[in-house]
Amino acid sequence: MNQDLSILHMVLNASLVVQLVMLLLILISVSSWAAIFRKLFALKRVKALNDTFEREFWSGTSLNDLFAAAAKNARLSGPMERIFASGMREYQKLRERRITDASTLMDGARRAMRASFQREMDVVEINLSFLASVGSVSPYVGLFGTVWGIMHSFNGLASLQQVTLATVAPGIAEALVSTAIGLFAAIPAVVAYNRFAREIDRIAITLETFIEEFSNILQRNVGAQSASGQ
Repeated sequence: MNQDLSILHMVLNASLVVQLVMLLLILISVSSWAAIFRKLFALKRVKALNDTFEREFWSGTSLNDLFAAAAKNARLSGPMERIFASGMREYQKLRERRITDASTLMDGARRAMRASFQREMDVVEINLSFLASVGSVSPYVGLFGTVWGIMHSFNGLASLQQVTLATVAPGIAEALVSTAIGLFAAIPAVVAYNRFAREIDRIAITLETFIEEFSNILQRNVGAQSASGQ
């Protein structure tokens, strides 16, 4: 029982297949953490940009001024501002074509905003499926390494005349390290996925609410212009 059971010793003495599995899981874990930090900063930026534009939108600034600013800073704007710009762009195009029917104007603006909304959500959800895959697959990859390692360990014990706990424990411990690394990769990915999914749902609700509120404003503008004979 004097054998070295440190993690490094067990990794170095594991079979080649188990070592390859461990290396794969370590690479997956590093990629997962990189995706987690990228998504964390990206969602913070999205929320900050949305909050900034929402304050400007409800500050009393005219729609034309907001649209001009959105068109000028399109590359630096947030999802809410781009959705607003797509709705205003379609609304103005229809007005330029002398279309005065309220339902046609509103349907066009809503379709443009819904299409922009879907594009924005596709961007926001980038890397989310990767975290879900890491969380669901990594434990099984680690379990495969463990099963292979135990099989390799038992094959090595077949030639021994007397098998004791001292001879069995190192091989099994080396194999179990693979499962431990798999869980180490999976648990942060699952936790991050659940948190990001909730945050993305809140962002989606905020954007959908804005679309409805902006649609109501456009509806009132159409009614006012129709009443004035424009």
